[in-house]
Amino acid sequence: MFFSKTSLESGIKVVTESIPHVRSVALGFWVGVGARDEIEGLSGMSHFIEHLLFKGTKNRSAKEISETIDTLGGEINAFATKEYTCFYTRLLDEHIPVGVEILSDMLQNPLFKEEDISAEKEVVVEEINLHEDTPDEKIHDLFASTLLGDHPLGKSTLGYVNTVKNFNREGVLSFFSRGYAPKNIVIAAAGHLDHQQIVDLIEKHFAPREEGRFVRKEFKPKVEPKVFICQKRTEQAHICYGTQALHARDEGRFALSILDNILGGGMSSRLFQEIREKRGLVYSVYSYHSLFSETGLIAIYAGTRPSKVEEVIKLIQKEIKSIAEKGISREELHRAKEFLKGQLVLSMESTSNRMTRLGKSELVHREILSLDELVERIDKVTLGDIHKLAKILLAPEKMTLTIIGPAEVKTAANLVA
Repeated sequence: MFFSKTSLESGIKVVTESIPHVRSVALGFWVGVGARDEIEGLSGMSHFIEHLLFKGTKNRSAKEISETIDTLGGEINAFATKEYTCFYTRLLDEHIPVGVEILSDMLQNPLFKEEDISAEKEVVVEEINLHEDTPDEKIHDLFASTLLGDHPLGKSTLGYVNTVKNFNREGVLSFFSRGYAPKNIVIAAAGHLDHQQIVDLIEKHFAPREEGRFVRKEFKPKVEPKVFICQKRTEQAHICYGTQALHARDEGRFALSILDNILGGGMSSRLFQEIREKRGLVYSVYSYHSLFSETGLIAIYAGTRPSKVEEVIKLIQKEIKSIAEKGISREELHRAKEFLKGQLVLSMESTSNRMTRLGKSELVHREILSLDELVERIDKVTLGDIHKLAKILLAPEKMTLTIIGPAEVKTAANLVA
């Protein structure tokens, strides 16, 4: 694994990884602004602007953007998160100058026409409505907002119907000019490329701007255990149970990945085996963790019949308590390490995954580790590290519970102190 990094005079950072044996290049423009950076009344603006940048520029229409990439056999897309927004394309190596030029154009010369803003507000409202009608997705937003409360990380990335409907061109321009300044952008590329060529193309197509960097206020949330039940007539009850965890640059994040995998990371995990395989109480049960700038979270999801909610929660609590009090076995530790290393190596076969790793590492973790360094960090984790972390994170008195389901699930609130 070989990567190169250049900081341009404009403030943009360019990070690339050369993969000589492939014929494609994945290119991403990573902007360090997301849902957490939206002031009151602007919730969903990062996601909204992500949509708008595909509506056309001073140099090409929305149709021309898509047709150009389609004609080259490539792909172009974007996504917004709580802490960053990414615009990316994947093309044959010979077409990368076109990809750089189009993405640069989109991020520098959007039209933000009134009619496009008006139309896209309706599109995003429908996207929010779809999300609201998908409880196995909605539950995760509900959990984050319940756990983190008024902290900016508790906001929904999509925004809310009442805020999106009130968006206007003035607000869009103001947010864009601050958040999309070159000093807040990382450009990552992986594939059959030459680093200096990418740097030269960025310098050619991305003009310096005077705007200052978007200033993010970072502070740890005050987290207290809570229970929130959203009553909704659903066939299944959707459960999310968890607590605050580590931030993105915490050295303990490698131990957290292993703990997460053992708890609910796959078909051999404790939760899957105990709740699905042995008892058949769920179709889907898993755990996950998220790392942010100053905090993080670890959560367990399960979907079950409303009549089985309390039983499922008790089983989740039992497994959490067991790991926190007794730790894990050497066999579990070995299996989790090998799984993580295997997944890491397999992911490296994709230029898109490599590009994503570079962009996120530079923007969020603020360090880029080689494959050997990552494997070394994973291998260094001990049984004691896992036990210590589990005792700290998985204490029963720290847990937050959220449920979406019919009225009868209300009694489950009694299971959380």
